[in-house]
Amino acid sequence: MAVIISVERAALALGTAQVLDGVSLGVSGGDRIGIVGRNGGGKTTLLRVIAGELAVDSGRVARLGGGTVGVLTQDDTLDPEATVREVVLGELEEYVWAGDSRIRDVLTGLLGGLDAPALGGLESTVAGKSGGERRRLALASLLVDDPDVLLLDEPTNHLDVEGVAWLADHLVNYRSRPDNALVAITHDRWFLDAVATRTWEVVEGQVNGFDGGYAAYVLAKAERERMAKVTAERRDNLLRKELAWLRRGPPARTSKPKFRIDAANALIEDEPAPRNDVELMAFATSRLGKDVIDLLDASVSFGDRTLLERITWHLAPGARIGIVGVNGSGKSTLLRAIAGEIPLTAGKRKEGITVRIGHLTQDVRELDRLSNSRVIDAVEEVRKVTVLGGKEVTASSLAKRLGFPGPRQQTRVGDLSGGERRRLQVLRILMDEPNVLLLDEPTNDLDIETLTALEDVLDGWAGTLLVVSHDRYLLERVADQQVALLGDGHVRQLPGGVEEYLRLRATVTPTYAAMPPAAGASPAAVRESENVAAQPVSSASPAEQREARKVMSRVEKQLSKLATREERIHAAMAEHVADHTKVLGLNQELREIVDEREVLELEWLEAADTLEP
Repeated sequence: MAVIISVERAALALGTAQVLDGVSLGVSGGDRIGIVGRNGGGKTTLLRVIAGELAVDSGRVARLGGGTVGVLTQDDTLDPEATVREVVLGELEEYVWAGDSRIRDVLTGLLGGLDAPALGGLESTVAGKSGGERRRLALASLLVDDPDVLLLDEPTNHLDVEGVAWLADHLVNYRSRPDNALVAITHDRWFLDAVATRTWEVVEGQVNGFDGGYAAYVLAKAERERMAKVTAERRDNLLRKELAWLRRGPPARTSKPKFRIDAANALIEDEPAPRNDVELMAFATSRLGKDVIDLLDASVSFGDRTLLERITWHLAPGARIGIVGVNGSGKSTLLRAIAGEIPLTAGKRKEGITVRIGHLTQDVRELDRLSNSRVIDAVEEVRKVTVLGGKEVTASSLAKRLGFPGPRQQTRVGDLSGGERRRLQVLRILMDEPNVLLLDEPTNDLDIETLTALEDVLDGWAGTLLVVSHDRYLLERVADQQVALLGDGHVRQLPGGVEEYLRLRATVTPTYAAMPPAAGASPAAVRESENVAAQPVSSASPAEQREARKVMSRVEKQLSKLATREERIHAAMAEHVADHTKVLGLNQELREIVDEREVLELEWLEAADTLEP
């Protein structure tokens, strides 16, 4: 493919930092390049150099063929007086954009349709729009414009799971031509895997290139270290653990980048699984007992709007649950209700006597009172030593694992970047030794290296974990099950994970009635879901549909019985925590329940497919 933009021996210093040091690279037609690296490492600077917005100190940047360049920055530059139509469509005549399938795809995917109802319509003004809505408008404007080279700085910010999936699909479909190219800075590893044909890692003034997306990047980087014959201590790092996860993770991942199987297996042949679920479950049970937090027929309303309606949910010791849902569906409200931070409109909340909650919110202002403190002092204010993965860990050691090396630990909290403040929040919560951990969008402002380190820490953390996130990779990585909030006030299990959530959201008519309610859902919630509007017409015969509904009903009853058995086993584990032999036997029963549940969920999904149109 022809080179569109060429960078030759570029060097650039900002202050005392050498951001680029003799970098040579090229962007060719058909390229879809993902840029990764630490926060502050020079990713945005590199993007500005490629765009021609920032001159280099030495070297040369050339744009060949006179192609157009479009840039999505993280700054809000939209005119507040402009209308949505003016921002997104400019001076395009209606017959032009209405007849262009690509533009219609952008309007539907990012704005909710031709009339943009989610944003108040095409004639509404930018003024009054939220930061996330303005971000969508800026991205939509750029995609409609369709420049030859598309440069995106964190395009998935403010997008939910559906939005990220749509954007990945759109870019793959429309950014694969030999006359255009894409370069995107992203910390979203699923997005990187889905879109990128090449990955650039910006580190210490250099840009290292790798073929493929995130999974291929991890493998290639690990191989480079092996080929360099580094020491065993150096090899024993997060790369191998991350690679082990990628190779052993959900089956859906195997259709992503095609690993060189022999090389990958050679690197991880002696690498244990990312976490020992049975051991962590036993430890969590001993710390928490059988009672954690229960919501009983609970509702939460604000004014005329009901976010949670008659939810009954029993959190088990050691459960690791990922929560997805549309923006505004009540995910953060659910965490706050579980934490007991907001009053219930109706119903009850019960909390076990041993429960100690750690709640990571999206508000970093809680660190404002520590602005004049050093990072290490802010961490040691909570505790100087904690236990993680069965081992004592000092505040300084844990801070180093989460991206605060020795010198950075002496920095004033007030001088930290947004990503560093987020890391500090996580550190302080973990040092407080909670046994119930509630994380609300923990990936905000974190780079991939820090995310990997955080996941490694969570692998050794024993307790009940609930994570709200739009990061599909994180949800698959740290959670054993997912649930969804679909905006109707109820919580539903997702046996098929995020892919099932996307399938449900893509269904125009309310087929959500076919989803089994979350474990422990109240009879009222079940009746509510069963009485949603009529099912869409299925291609199956009436007899086949009746049989499918019978199967689903039977499976739901069996799943309910399994949930009851699981609760009894957890209770028994709490009672016999000192009896090692007894606990091992109960663990084996727990494994058998998990296996049986997987078989039943698959049977349920096959029956549900029969009812689909």
